[in-house]
Amino acid sequence: MPSKVIDSTALNGLFSDGMTIGIGGWGSRRKPMALVAALIRSGARNLRIVSFGGPDVGMLCATGQVKEVIHGFVTLDSIAVEPHFAAARQAGSIKTAELDESMLVSGLRAAGRRLPFEVTRSGLGADVLSANPQIRTITSPYEDGETLVAMPAVPLDLALIHLNRADHLGNGQCLGPDPYVDDLFARAATVTILSAESVVSTRELVEGHHPATLLLNRTMVSHVFEAPGGAHFTTCLPDYPRNEEIQREYARSASDPALWEEFRGRYINDEHHWIPEASNA
Repeated sequence: MPSKVIDSTALNGLFSDGMTIGIGGWGSRRKPMALVAALIRSGARNLRIVSFGGPDVGMLCATGQVKEVIHGFVTLDSIAVEPHFAAARQAGSIKTAELDESMLVSGLRAAGRRLPFEVTRSGLGADVLSANPQIRTITSPYEDGETLVAMPAVPLDLALIHLNRADHLGNGQCLGPDPYVDDLFARAATVTILSAESVVSTRELVEGHHPATLLLNRTMVSHVFEAPGGAHFTTCLPDYPRNEEIQREYARSASDPALWEEFRGRYINDEHHWIPEASNA
């Protein structure tokens, strides 16, 4: 079976204008930052980003590549407000659809199952329905006659995910405490790029680790990109914690365009930056 491992040259050819891109991880935790940096360097624009967002969303807003963000939240965890996302939202330069977290899960799950919507009680009685009039309710066809939310599917052109380990076939392993919903992003996407701290043999994936750590199987992954330190500066436990110093530097850069350009030049424009970051973790 052919290897799915690609290099940075092939990676750059996978991004294009107008894509709907789902980004795995949660807040400022296990975000595929090496892939996000590659997306920024590609210059792709008018993007629709779907994320339980952190600095992935903020950086893409700061570079002006985002048309719309569909999110459950956008936060840096130890810094509550993602400043670049907040600035773009306040300036009205992006469209946003803020959903109950469970509603976004339902939308991804429906897309992964190739269904038009998933029925849920999430959102009932909340302002999320009036703020998102495209989301409709449905009446149960059974005796209860209950009114429920018909959360529409959220299909993705591309999913970007970062895990601890992968093999060359696309099986992906999460060794940390936070598998989140990355498997739903992969199932909802036409193409999934999985970056991993290391690419190992299939045998090594299962030796000494419970099978439940295998979050993604090879049918859910299109390409594998080896990226040691690829989630920096967010967490990728147990390999490394969040780099709070760089996160504070990133947050400060939202206050001054010169600081942002300095941060972008140091941490995003240099595709080799992430490897020495990992070695210092």
